[in-house]
Amino acid sequence: MSDETPATLYDVAREAGVSLATASRSLNGSSRTVNGQYRDRVLAAAAKLGYTPNLSAQAVARGASSTVALLVSDIADPYFSAIAAGVVKQAAEAGLAVTMAVTDRDTDREIELVRMLRGQRPRVIVLAGSRYTDETARDTLVAELEAFTRTGGHVVLISQHELPFDTVEVDNAGGARALADALSGLGYLAPAILAGPENLVTARDRVTAFAAGLAPVAVVHGAFTRTGGYDAMNSLIDGGLHGVDLVFAVNDVMAIGALSALRDRGIDVPGRVGVAGFDDVSTARDVWPALTTVRVPLEEAGAASVALALGARGGPVSVVPATVVLRGSTPRR
Repeated sequence: MSDETPATLYDVAREAGVSLATASRSLNGSSRTVNGQYRDRVLAAAAKLGYTPNLSAQAVARGASSTVALLVSDIADPYFSAIAAGVVKQAAEAGLAVTMAVTDRDTDREIELVRMLRGQRPRVIVLAGSRYTDETARDTLVAELEAFTRTGGHVVLISQHELPFDTVEVDNAGGARALADALSGLGYLAPAILAGPENLVTARDRVTAFAAGLAPVAVVHGAFTRTGGYDAMNSLIDGGLHGVDLVFAVNDVMAIGALSALRDRGIDVPGRVGVAGFDDVSTARDVWPALTTVRVPLEEAGAASVALALGARGGPVSVVPATVVLRGSTPRR
């Protein structure tokens, strides 16, 4: 199809060799009602032709759209709730409404949501969440987002600057290394790391930087959630703590899960072992003992993403600082 003549649903159906109804159901989110093979053919045809449901490039280019689309990994995670609060506040100041969708840390789901959102013609798409080390998914996501920007939309990531779009970048490496240095200065010598998923870039960066400052005696991977921290901590305990004097979890919700596991197993925190996290979510200071962590101004990061998209901040990268906060979970040894 030419740039001047956008592909129609009929064009997609013809390219895929399916009926118009099947093409429509495949592209409007009704995936359960369409044979998987047909749906894949329709999606491939839509990508080939550059088709977007209800596409109106002129409206986006004029700024007629009044929405910001926000994609988060897990709305129950206070990390993403805080980011969402910042996005909503900044969008409201610009006279924009926010729609939000949850990816469940699923790269295929993220791509589907971006494809769907393109059809709703938001002015801005904000993706909040770490990238995964999956080259195929990365290339597909970039293609979808670039198709959106070609129609006049703006894309901003709150993540690492690994994709070719404006990014609000958290200083994960600097914060993790500063935490390791601070805890080493308090006398901690033998940390274990609850490292999150191996293919999660944020987790990898935090682990690498922390380990460079304070070499771990054990590394246990698990889900990037409270339950993931709880399970990983139990696995560590089952294997024997072997002189471990500190547990560093790569985010606060994992650290909170680890605290619960230690309490359930009768292990004294911070008497026997210290615990530290990363992000400084709202609950970090309310648990007992209050959690040592690395503070990331999450609401500011959310607000900065909208400001960056609307040209109110310099780009293409806006770096959010990360600072160490020492609390009762890591007293001096």
